[in-house]
Amino acid sequence: MPRRILQGVVVSDKNDKTIVVKVERRFMHPVYKKFIRRSKKFAAHDEANQCKVGDVVRIRECAPFSKRKTWEVIVESTVE
Repeated sequence: MPRRILQGVVVSDKNDKTIVVKVERRFMHPVYKKFIRRSKKFAAHDEANQCKVGDVVRIRECAPFSKRKTWEVIVESTVE
């Protein structure tokens, strides 16, 4: 089964090797035809503690690290 990849904003980095990422989605209301925003927060594993509050990150589904943490941060290599 393919791993899901989501993009969101880091809202908390207070825990060691863990960040909380807020993922927002938009969908059209079936009756009123108006776009609605819904958000959900995911705990993600950040091995190097490199993400800070306000960063836009991509997270990927993985095997559980703990009870709540089943996502990991995808590290994009920056080529300069």
